[in-house]
Parts: sequence; structure tokens; C-alpha cells
Amino acid sequence: MSSFWKSVLATILGIIILVAVTSLVCCVGVVGSIASGSAAPSIKSNSVMVLNLNGTLTERSSENPMDLFTGNGTSIGLDVVLNSIKKAKGNDDIDGIYIEVGAFSPDSWASVQAIHDALADFKKSGKWIVSYADNYDQASYYLATVGTSIFLNPNGSLDWHGIGSQPMLLKDMLAKFGVKVQLAKVGTYKSAPEMFVADKMSDANREQITDYITSIWNHVLADVSKSRKISVDSLNAYADNLITFADQHDYISKKLIDKLLYADEAVKEIKKMLGIDEDDDINQVTYTDVNNLESDDEGDEIAVYYAYGDIVQTETESSLLGGGGEMIVGANVVKDLASLANDENIKAVVIRVNSGGGSAYASEQIWRAVEQLKKEKPVVVSMGGMAASGGYYMSCNSNWIVAEPTTLTGSIGIFGMFPDFSELVTQKLGVKFEEVKTNKNSTFGNLMARSFNEEEMSMLDKYIQRGYELFLKRVGGGRGMTRDQVDSIAQGHVYTGERAIQLKLVDQLGTLDDAVAKAAKLAKIDEYYTSDYPAQKEWFETLFDKANGSNTILDEQMQSTLGEFYSPFMMIRNIRNQSAVQARLPYVMNMN
Repeated sequence: MSSFWKSVLATILGIIILVAVTSLVCCVGVVGSIASGSAAPSIKSNSVMVLNLNGTLTERSSENPMDLFTGNGTSIGLDVVLNSIKKAKGNDDIDGIYIEVGAFSPDSWASVQAIHDALADFKKSGKWIVSYADNYDQASYYLATVGTSIFLNPNGSLDWHGIGSQPMLLKDMLAKFGVKVQLAKVGTYKSAPEMFVADKMSDANREQITDYITSIWNHVLADVSKSRKISVDSLNAYADNLITFADQHDYISKKLIDKLLYADEAVKEIKKMLGIDEDDDINQVTYTDVNNLESDDEGDEIAVYYAYGDIVQTETESSLLGGGGEMIVGANVVKDLASLANDENIKAVVIRVNSGGGSAYASEQIWRAVEQLKKEKPVVVSMGGMAASGGYYMSCNSNWIVAEPTTLTGSIGIFGMFPDFSELVTQKLGVKFEEVKTNKNSTFGNLMARSFNEEEMSMLDKYIQRGYELFLKRVGGGRGMTRDQVDSIAQGHVYTGERAIQLKLVDQLGTLDDAVAKAAKLAKIDEYYTSDYPAQKEWFETLFDKANGSNTILDEQMQSTLGEFYSPFMMIRNIRNQSAVQARLPYVMNMN
């Protein structure tokens, strides 16, 4: 009888396994179909490219089909958007761009500015740009202003309030758990550790934040003023009076928008611009379709190498903010740049940097890799939203540096941050430690048992100072400055690209295309095309990474549940997994 039930149970288990495997194969098949359906259709004449701004803007697009099933939201790749706008400009079958605004979440003002400038260049071709939204936030409105017409739903709103920053301070919260952070740093303006060691913002940090958010806002004001023919004083007055809550017709009278229309009425307006009847269909193509059009790969190759996210030395280090964030893995970058150096088909390299920094050790390793690469071919850095602290460290010795006016850069300084759990462990949890050692400092670094003493902190301070001196030396060598000249503008001070060019920290204000053009000039080539590096993972690799990365899946679920409280939680969880010596911006810029 027992053998009968064993057979029954074995049969049931076999059926369950068969169903599970079949479901997985079907799921993979569906996802594969979605991923493989990326080939762009042929574009008909009199077409409109739809630029759907609904999702999170990131430096580079990533194929993650599982997001369709997990509900993690849509990622908008800046690289794809910029490339599609460029191709649309040169395509005779595309008459204009329709910007459809949804829940748009950009990673930085510099990324938004890059799209703004690309749209402005598109408009020079004589083609039109129309935008429509139920609600505009500041970033999407800034993009809309470059266009021919701005339409808004009659019951919609336009957010316009200026730029503010609210740095988060966690010292008192950590103290409730018996945790404190011991700090060794160099740089009056090096404000990243304030989050963990201060209960109020320092005067120096308030000064630099005021400087860079004012610089960014002034740039936005100047562009909107020029496009909409509205004075800067008026735009500031609208922000001060929270015009967001004004009557929608006020937006028209103040020239902020052109028409209040429902979505179907906006479609009719576009049909008029195309010169087609109301009953005719609009030939629409998505920006991803346009991006997938074949490129002209004639001439010499210029490599565009993307480096964005936290700087770490190995993949075993986690991003401080968790959630599977992008990382610049020093060991991998060193290998990649060596490969580019040895590739005779590549005549120049543009490194696209978007990073607030991270491990000082990894930054130094990448610095040397750039130095070695530069011996073989020209190296130009294109700075994205941020290229500061460790991000500037890895950029400073390139042949040429191009930054957006609103790029955050500089922040030349380092710090060592050492989480001290001894009060939590010994006082709150009641754990006792005895000590047996062969030498004076045999138990150095066990912050579960005790804090660093004064002598130990003095040694750490000297160690951090040596790291800062090396940073100054690297910048000085790359930028042709003396140690004191660099130190006078360093001290951890964060600058926008507009200010950095005045300080000779960057060479040119411009876009990624400008950086590529400069690289071609340095390589003395007239005809060229670009290739992107490193190669991105195929969709099935991403799928199985997700399946195997249980921590990443849990992180995503936590992020969805905790919302704005997710970041501080993850920083506390991951702080011990970071390199102790850091060259980075504040962990959370918190700028809106």
C-alpha cells in the first residue's frame, strides 16, 4: 500500500514539475518574442515620431523584459532618446516629433538638458515639435518649451516652483539603535558624510548647494525665457507664486502654453500640421523604432564607453543604495579599457561618465587605465548628470573633457567613514568582549567591540590626507595645475559645468556628440561612426540574473513597499559592504 502512495505522490510531483517547466518555457518564449521584436518597421512618408516620456530616465537603456511582468516600471534610455532624435532629424519621412508626457522621472537636470539640446538641434531642420500632457512637471515642461506648440489638458496642471534640496541627516536615527559613524575626511566642502555624522547642514555645504542649484535654475530660466519669450523676472514670479495651482487659462495668458486641448483634439491639431484629413490615420513611429534604423557605419570607429553608477572595485561590493543599482566596477573597467587600447580598429575613445563617485581605490585604478589608454589613442570624457569626486578622478587625465552646463562635477576630496556598532552590541544587546593580543594594534578595526581611540583616528586622518594629496596630484597632472592651484578649488567643492569651465576643470561645454566630434579631431579622422561599449547583456542573461539574484528581487519589492524611506534603510544595511575610503558626492542629492 505504501508503494502505491509513493507512486501517486511521485506522479503528482512529476506533473507539478512538468507544469512549472512548461510555464517557464512559455514565459521565456513570450519574453523572447517581445525582445526580438525590436526591429524597426519601414517608415512611411509624412510620419510622426512619438517620444513617450513615461518612466525613469537613465543613462543607458537596458533590456529587462521581466519588468513587463514584475511591474518595475519603464526605463527610458538617454542614449536611445538622443540617437532617435538625431536619426529623426535626418530622415525625410519624419515630419515632426510628438512628445507625449506621462510620469517622467529624470536622473539629473543634465540628462534633461541633453534631450532639450537635441530637440533644439532637431528643430533647426525646419521640422516641428508638439507636446501634450495631462500634467507637466518642471523637467517635462522644460523639454516642451523647445517645441513649436505646447498643449495641456483643460483640467491639467503645470508644475513650476524652482529647484530645492533637502539633504537627509541620519545621525540621530542611528543613535537610537546605538550606532555611530567615525569620520576621517579632507575637504571643507566634502559633505557626503554629513548624512551620518551631523544633525544640521554645515555652512560650507549650504553655500555650495545654493551655488549649484541656483546655477542650474538660472540655466533653465534662460532657456525657457528664450523659447517662450517670457522674461526671467516673470518666470521667477510664477515660481514664487506657485502658478501650479493657477487657473488653466492663466497658463495661456502668461504664454506658458499655447492651447488647452483634450487628447483627441491634440490629435486633430497634429493632423492639420501633417496636412491630412481628420478621418486619416497618423503614421506613427516610436522613438525606439527610429533608434533601430540602420546607421551608416562608414569610416573609422570611435568607441563610446559608458561608465555610470557607484564606483566599486569588484562586483562583490554592493551599491550603497541597493536595489541593483548600476555600478562602475573598477576591475572590469580596467580590462575593458585595455581591450579598447589594443583594438587597432578603434581610433579614439569617448568615455561617458555619469557618477557621483565611490571607492577611492577603484577610482585610482581606473585613472591609471585611462592613462595607459591615452598612450595608444585620444581619450575624451563626456560628462553626464554627474562626474564628481571619484567620477572626476577617473576623468581628469583624459585629453579633453566636455560637460553639460548643468553637470555636477569637481568635489575633489576623499573621506573615510567607519560605522561603529559597539554601543548597539555591548550596551543595548549586552554582548561582552574579552581581549587577547600579541601586539598593540592586533584588535584594530573591530568596531563591534569598541570605537577607534584618539591615536587610531590620528593614524586614519594621516592615511586619508595621503589619499587626498594623491588626488590633487592626479588632477594637477591631468589639468596642468600645481598642487596649490588644485587645492584652492578642491576641498570637496561641487561645481556645475558652467563654473567648472571657468576653473579649468573641464575644457568645453557641450553634448556627447560634441565630445565625439572632438575625439575625431584629435584622432585626425574626417569620416567616422560610433560603437557603444561595454556590450549590454542579452535579454535572457538579464532574465536569469533576475531569477538567480534573490537579493535584487527582494530589494525591488522593498523599494516598492518603502517608497521614499527605502534609500536611508538601504544605506544603513549596506554601509559595512562599502570600501571605507570614499571619493563621492552626497549619497542622495535629493534635488527637485
